Amino acid sequence: MLTDLQCKNFTCPPGRKRARITDAQGLYLEASPAGSKRWFWKTYADGKEGRLALGSYPAVSLTAARKARDAAKLQKAAGVDPVEGRRRDRLKGQREGGETFRAVALEWHARQLENWSPEHANRTLRQLERDLFPWLGDRDMASIEPMELLAVLQKVEERGALETADRGLMLARQVYEYWLPTADREQRNITEGLKKRLTPYRGKHFAAILEPDRFGELLRAMYAYKGGPIVRTALLLAPILFQRPGNLRMMEWAEVDLDRALWTIPSAKMKRGVQEKANGEPHIVPMPSQAVALLRELHALTGAGRYVFPGQRDHDRPLSDNSVRSALYGLNFGKEQSWHGFRASARTMLVDQLDLDPLAIEANLAHAVRDANGRSYNRTQYLAKRFEQIQQWADYLDKLRQGADVIQFPERARSGAG
Repeated sequence: MLTDLQCKNFTCPPGRKRARITDAQGLYLEASPAGSKRWFWKTYADGKEGRLALGSYPAVSLTAARKARDAAKLQKAAGVDPVEGRRRDRLKGQREGGETFRAVALEWHARQLENWSPEHANRTLRQLERDLFPWLGDRDMASIEPMELLAVLQKVEERGALETADRGLMLARQVYEYWLPTADREQRNITEGLKKRLTPYRGKHFAAILEPDRFGELLRAMYAYKGGPIVRTALLLAPILFQRPGNLRMMEWAEVDLDRALWTIPSAKMKRGVQEKANGEPHIVPMPSQAVALLRELHALTGAGRYVFPGQRDHDRPLSDNSVRSALYGLNFGKEQSWHGFRASARTMLVDQLDLDPLAIEANLAHAVRDANGRSYNRTQYLAKRFEQIQQWADYLDKLRQGADVIQFPERARSGAG
């Protein structure tokens, strides 16, 4: 058994790479020629000798080294390899904050940044910091109970933010799914089943007119719009092309080929993940003759600039998001029909009234088309069909606007468009 004095006076003799003095039960102190001293505990696994580092002397005293040896022995007796446990602890130590909900959530969040837009990343982080971290941030992941998380989410519900509570549960679920594969022992995902305990939330749909007669009234009001030609053209193109408002108002003349009746939206402008924005294919929008005519007329006014629909005050910026919305309210249709809602209107009537191919419709909407041939097949093979379809749609809108009789197909289940 060693004494404190022996440990203090122990040095490595000249000419040797290292020297050891033993204590008891596998504990020994090793000295180097440079004068450093370190504690080790001798281990055996699969017939091979190994060792577990217990710290440097004198920072770790003889008494402390013996306690560390005894703790390692207990760990080994419980069936846990102390060397492997130490390695695992070092890996965990790389996560700043350890195994707290905040530390794991921030690590998960950082891993997603490559595939998220900056806006989505910031919105997610703000919700974590506002709704989850104040109550769960400093808690160890393994110690949080389902009812605690539920109580936190119900606090969000109490302020009337049902959608935010639903999203908070989704974020917590993703954090737990990220953490569970590396948890010390088998743990359950505490988010399972909690959705049933929250107030049911149904996503809000954009206001959209789905009845042909009423939509015809809207079209007549739009064509009678007395505002400026830029907003008027955007307003009239919205139902014909039924693309997302952001894409339409940021349309550039460089993206438009009027002779071929094609609008090519770059992937970077589409509603996609960061990677797909950078590497994805552009969205090609076939245009009917009515849309081409409207754009040719507007080209005389804005064709010298970048944007098809430049802002009224700053022509180097696109039309504001509020422009068409304000026009619809000015026509007394704002509560019934939103700008984005033209997509739902088109999606519904193209199927219910014109009985057209849903796959081609989804391709026009820039939704992922899933069939046996794959998405790239649909983008190419459906283009001819989409040209035919979009022209039928524009002609149908003309008939609605003129009040002509249209063929009424049997009612089908109606679905919105995102």
